[in-house]
Amino acid sequence: MSAPDTLRDGNASTRIADGLREAILRGEYLPGDRIIQEDLSARYGGSRIPVREALRQLESDGLVRLVANTGAWVASLTMAECSEVYQTRERLEPLLLRFSAEHLTTETLATLDRLAHQMEDAPGVEEFLELDRRFHFATYDSSHTHTLGPLVTRLWNTTQPYRRAYTTLVGSRNRRIFHDEHHMLVTALYDGDLELAEQILALHIRRTRLHLERHPELFDPTTPPQ
Repeated sequence: MSAPDTLRDGNASTRIADGLREAILRGEYLPGDRIIQEDLSARYGGSRIPVREALRQLESDGLVRLVANTGAWVASLTMAECSEVYQTRERLEPLLLRFSAEHLTTETLATLDRLAHQMEDAPGVEEFLELDRRFHFATYDSSHTHTLGPLVTRLWNTTQPYRRAYTTLVGSRNRRIFHDEHHMLVTALYDGDLELAEQILALHIRRTRLHLERHPELFDPTTPPQ
């Protein structure tokens, strides 16, 4: 393959990966859905080689599961697996927040405050989820970690469908609680109280896990073929 062909395939694989990533995170594909490579080629353009490379990228992101000589599926979790991921997040994300918090600028803190208020006024679940992701990653973006940041991103990706389900299920009382937790987190960061900020974040993640554990019907116990 010539250098221009390699460059074109690289560009195509990135375009396909970016498009499919957004589609999965928006819920266009559900956990356990099979991904047909020909459909990706038709939707995003590109031959089999960049499609396969895009799927490998998304597998490393935690969004896709590839089974040798069989195919690709949107990653899914059992309830036990989801609970394990959330317990991992409860412990790792407060550490990532601590690495980042000392470097947050006043402009970033103002952005966090604005996002916390925008989430309260979000017209629907998808809008809320987008703002919520922007909010939390804005608290982490100043960490510049080698391993922890990418790992947390992967854990967020794997739980995105279940966060959507949780957000759809919760009543007004619990919605009020997690809005309050966002505001409390912003206040703790403004005050420079990193210990309190870590505690609020861990509780925030734990609350989602406990609610999800009360709804086993959200999880498919089956997995793609080995």
